[in-house]
Order: sequence, then C-alpha cells, then structure tokens
Amino acid sequence: MRVQGKSIIVTGSGGGIGEGIAKRLAQEGASVIVNDINPAAGEKVVDSIVQAGGKASFFAADVTKSADVNALVEAAVQRHGKLDVMVNNAGWTHRNRPALEVSEEEFDKCFAVNMKSIYLSTIHAVPAFRANKGGSFINIASTAGVRPRPGLAWYNGSKGAVITTSKSLAAEFGPDNIRVNCINPVFNPDTGLAAEFAGGPVDDARRAKFLATIPLGRFSTALDVGNAALYLASDEAAFISGVCIEVDGARCV
Repeated sequence: MRVQGKSIIVTGSGGGIGEGIAKRLAQEGASVIVNDINPAAGEKVVDSIVQAGGKASFFAADVTKSADVNALVEAAVQRHGKLDVMVNNAGWTHRNRPALEVSEEEFDKCFAVNMKSIYLSTIHAVPAFRANKGGSFINIASTAGVRPRPGLAWYNGSKGAVITTSKSLAAEFGPDNIRVNCINPVFNPDTGLAAEFAGGPVDDARRAKFLATIPLGRFSTALDVGNAALYLASDEAAFISGVCIEVDGARCV
C-alpha cells in the first residue's frame, strides 16, 4: 500500500483521467475525496471505489471559485484530519480551431479551469500542508504545454503556464517540504474532451492520425496517468519536485 493513510483530493474526478487517478490512489490505501461539479458522476466513482474496498467520499466544488476550493480543502482536513496530496486534474479546452476563432468567453474559461484552479489550490492548500509539515501538489498538465500543435493555441498556452508555474512553486515552497510536480498526458480518445481536442468526432481517421505520432503504438489510458500520480504521491518520490512526467509513449510530433 504505497499511499496508505494519505489524505488526497483529486479534482475533476467524476470521470476520465481523474476517475482513473482516484481509483488507483484508493487501491493503494489513500483516503480520497472525489471532486467534481457533477454530483451524480462523482458519487458513482465513490461507490465504485468503496465497493472495491477503498476509502472515498464526494465533495462538489467548482475549481474556479475561491470559496469552493477553500471548502474542498477544509472538507479533506475535517474528514481525514489532514491533507497530504492535492491532485489538480480538472481541465477544459476550447474546440480545436484557428486561434482567431476562439471566443473571449472560451479563452477565459480555459484559463480559469486550467490555470486559475492552480492558483486557488495553492492559496488554500498550502496552509493545510504547512500545518501537516509538508504536502504534495500533482498538477495534470499536457504534452500540449511542451510540444504544441496548431488549433489549440490557447489551451496549449494554459498548460504551458501550469508547467512553468509548477516549477516556480516547487522552488518557492520547497523549504516548507511541499513538493509540486506535473504529469503531461498525451491524447486519450476515450476522455470527455476528446472530440474538442480532435476538432470533431474521434473517428477512425482521426484516431489513426493521432496514433501515428506515438512510437509506443497506443494511446494513454487513465491507468497510465494514475500510476504516474501514484508514484508522485508516494513517499518513493520524497525528493522529486519541480518535474514533469510525460505519459505520452514518446510522442514525437
């Protein structure tokens, strides 16, 4: 049990990658708070974890709202007595299209969900980590933040900001024994945002186009990302901070 007894929040874990992370951490002994804006989806994940013998509870919160994120952190401390790890997984993208065609509202939402959420989790979780004499942020960024493609300019920018900010926070909060790391997943055709990333339905042609850029010959899965998160959340990664683990099958273009 690699994270036995750890109190962990996973945002946006009502499905997709977040669900995979939450389940993997619970399998290894963590007490997980499943967070999502969709209570039905979140409660379904909790039920699945509990039925499998894990520990989990749900908390509805919008990661773009300060009061919600504060309440989420407080819930973890109240339910588990502490907060050890915060996985900032919640994300959103505008549809794949030319940069000039993305609306201001879409731009604002992209940066609010992907980047402001990191700011808010830092503001509210750092005091809890300090009270616990340490903690760990795991921010789910993207290969888009290091090897951007056309059509997702503003999404790419938001994930690049997550990566740079995470490295900055790792340096700043290291003296508090607070680690900050990123995971950069590659395109996964089975997530709820897949059609937005692809610019349309993920048909055979689009799948083949994306798959051709991954030398290991398959797409990433939620379990792949969950395993990376498990390592970063565990004590095995006690001296790992300010890094990005690319879960991308060596994506080359």
